[in-house]
Amino acid sequence: MSTRKEYLKRKKKRRPPQRRKWLIPLIILLVLVLCAGAGLLIWYFLRSRPVPEDTLRSYFSMLSDGDYSGMYGLLTDNSKDSLSEEDFISRNQNIYEGIEATNIKVTFPSEDSDSKDTAAVTYSTSMDTCAGFVSFDNQATLEKNKDGEYRIAWDSTLIFPSLQDDYKVRVSAETAQRGSIYDRNGTALATQGTVSEVGLVPGKMNSDRTADIQKIAELLDMDEEDISTRLSASYVQDDTFVPLKQISKDDTDTESKLLEIPGILINDATERVYPLGEAAGHLTGYVQSVTAEELEEKQGQGYHSGSVIGKAGLELAFEDTLRAIDGSSVNIVDSEGEVVETIASQEAQNGEDIYVTIDASVQQTAYDQFASDVGTAAAMNPKTGEILALVSAPGYDPNEFIMGMSDARWNELSNAGTKPLTNRFSASWVPGSTFKALTAVIGVDSGKIDPAENLGFDGLSWQKDESWGDYHVTTLTDYGDQATLENALVYSDNIYFAKAALNIGADTLIEDFKAMGFGEEIPFELKLTSSTYDDDDSIDSDIQLADTGYGQGQLLVNPVHMLSMYSLFVNEGSMIQPTLLYQDGYTGKIWKENVFSADAAETVKNDLIQVIENPSGTGASARIDGVSLLGKTGTAEIKDSQTDTDGIERGWFICETAGDTDTPIAVVGMVEDVKDKGGSSYVTEKVRNITADYFSK
Repeated sequence: MSTRKEYLKRKKKRRPPQRRKWLIPLIILLVLVLCAGAGLLIWYFLRSRPVPEDTLRSYFSMLSDGDYSGMYGLLTDNSKDSLSEEDFISRNQNIYEGIEATNIKVTFPSEDSDSKDTAAVTYSTSMDTCAGFVSFDNQATLEKNKDGEYRIAWDSTLIFPSLQDDYKVRVSAETAQRGSIYDRNGTALATQGTVSEVGLVPGKMNSDRTADIQKIAELLDMDEEDISTRLSASYVQDDTFVPLKQISKDDTDTESKLLEIPGILINDATERVYPLGEAAGHLTGYVQSVTAEELEEKQGQGYHSGSVIGKAGLELAFEDTLRAIDGSSVNIVDSEGEVVETIASQEAQNGEDIYVTIDASVQQTAYDQFASDVGTAAAMNPKTGEILALVSAPGYDPNEFIMGMSDARWNELSNAGTKPLTNRFSASWVPGSTFKALTAVIGVDSGKIDPAENLGFDGLSWQKDESWGDYHVTTLTDYGDQATLENALVYSDNIYFAKAALNIGADTLIEDFKAMGFGEEIPFELKLTSSTYDDDDSIDSDIQLADTGYGQGQLLVNPVHMLSMYSLFVNEGSMIQPTLLYQDGYTGKIWKENVFSADAAETVKNDLIQVIENPSGTGASARIDGVSLLGKTGTAEIKDSQTDTDGIERGWFICETAGDTDTPIAVVGMVEDVKDKGGSSYVTEKVRNITADYFSK
């Protein structure tokens, strides 16, 4: 008998071998790899097969890049035999660039999967043009070349379906008119007007042109070479009128001298004109031809290479309202010039006129007063905020930019020491003693100034204590020992307001400065520099605090902002918002409401009236019989130290109607240096003349 151990051993030898479980997954994986490889081979075969749509995609991609030579390379040999590369480039470039085609896009409704020797491909094209958006369906025929690559059987229908090879594409333009700018009374500040266009008729000139060209160049401020170049242009014939320059219709002296020269012809032309000239140059600004950069920035907004655009002042601020959108149409015409199809059209849209709050009479008077100085003036209705005048002197004549300015004239304006191209009413300046009225109202409103309190007489030089070293606050007038608020304003006492500022404290001053709009963008149609009290948002020392109290230190105030701040004296402590856009029946909008109490504003207002009414007041020369005015003079010293005798003195004066009147006005003026002109009294007289002229009409 065999043992159990032997039995089990024999049974194990008879057990069939187990299946290898890993074999089936391996087989599946191999099948998948083979299928994927076959798929890749099929994909590669299909991918590498020439597709006619790809050739068209390349063609139109080159068109978008302006690669006309590359486009020509995708044509069939037969097409190239019938059309030279030069003619191909000329036709395509003239058409696409002539209609200002941009954003060219091509789509294919379906792809042809059959590899034929000749393929007809349907596609859709869209683009922007000078006359608007264009879209159309088209069809192209492509043929395989000897290398099996698709090439385009080209004719002009590839550009537009109805364009035959002997047809042309023409752009017709309709000029629109830019809107005019009028003052509150309908007087034109910028409009379309008539100018004199000066030109030459070569056949009527002297045989020796040299002397005549030299004289013309002098009279028109042109370069002699420029005139000669214009006369030698290829289009010029003996009877051709060759335009040189436009001049004002009022320039009769230049016109008469020009007409003495043989060949000169002067015609009327329509152009943008600025009737007030340099008196309102910085206010109106001017227009010029749009630049390439501006065209790119404003793409799709209706501008084209011949458009004009506002460059400064009101022309820039109200560009979207004033701008004219010229009308145009893109037409296909046959060999007889008859229109076959209008591809796109856009009607002309005239710009809208605008009316501004400016009073042209006040503007002219203000400029006349300051024209011989370097400075600025502004006038406002303090009850409504309507700006009546904005002057920067010396100014520039915007008509010069329109009629053509020589490089020499541009350099003269750019390099002049008086900087006539600098807009001074948009800047901010050290306000000097005109700011004392605002320190006063802050102190009265906060309770830190008792109007009746006598701060005592300390002579004409004072310092807080010895910690100030050699620094002293100085004042000009010894008016006695009654240093009250009224006297301090009437006699413009620097020491009183230095003490007042120290009593008020930096924190309170800064808080109220911010409440009055310091550091903010002034809400106004033209860009104005913000008023500031320091470049780091703090008042860092007692000396700076004291100086700030009487309008020095680090203070910088914009003239328009100054008018708004002074409006609080006649608006019960609220500041009016300045505005330039005229609205019939406009009653004003408060910018900063209840900045100070009505009582505090009234107290300071009455003292400011005495600045003018008191015969000893610094503004007494501004008094106008029958008109109640408040005001304040100011002299801002710009120097490196107290001992500096070479520094400049900016003279200020601001006045405002204080009583009830149907014609309220506030006027501020500043001259950059009045040291040798009588100080602030020099400006006081000018501002008074503007105000008096306003009430005399």
